[in-house]
Amino acid sequence: MSLPGVVSIRRLVAEDLSDYKALRDEMLAAFPEAFTSDAESEAARSPTSYLGRLGIERLDGGHFTLGAWRATRLLGAIGCEREPRLKVRHIGHIIGMMVRPEVRGTGLGAALLEACIAEARRAQGLELLTLSVSAGNLPAVRLYERAGFVRYGTLARAIRVGERYLDKDLMSLAL
Repeated sequence: MSLPGVVSIRRLVAEDLSDYKALRDEMLAAFPEAFTSDAESEAARSPTSYLGRLGIERLDGGHFTLGAWRATRLLGAIGCEREPRLKVRHIGHIIGMMVRPEVRGTGLGAALLEACIAEARRAQGLELLTLSVSAGNLPAVRLYERAGFVRYGTLARAIRVGERYLDKDLMSLAL
């Protein structure tokens, strides 16, 4: 895998939240069909409102956000949110996969996903990862399939962008 320049992937910390929010706002605005969240609502949030995504308070693991960095530039991110309820605590949900357009096709998305799966596997008792992906986003669907995710359903009309409805493919990976 040939990553663009020197890239490091690591867990985000509180000091990274401004960079994370800037990346997120940019991706939501540029690619509204790819995300469930909308750019306008999310732009109004503060960087610290994403603190919960870091999983700092989650001692059971499996709740985190990873970032791919080239020097001080955040090129991409991916998150995993673990269910806190006892009966479903064995499930984590992949959220917020995003990669800047200038580094797409370089393997960075695959590296982020691979690092996310590896981190999830280290969490005690985490057995299953799920995600949803816009059904027409074939590069993303193929990326998840190559990582071993399988589609277990489709939620029709899952999101509405303007007057258009988009389906979401629901996928899972047994850890």
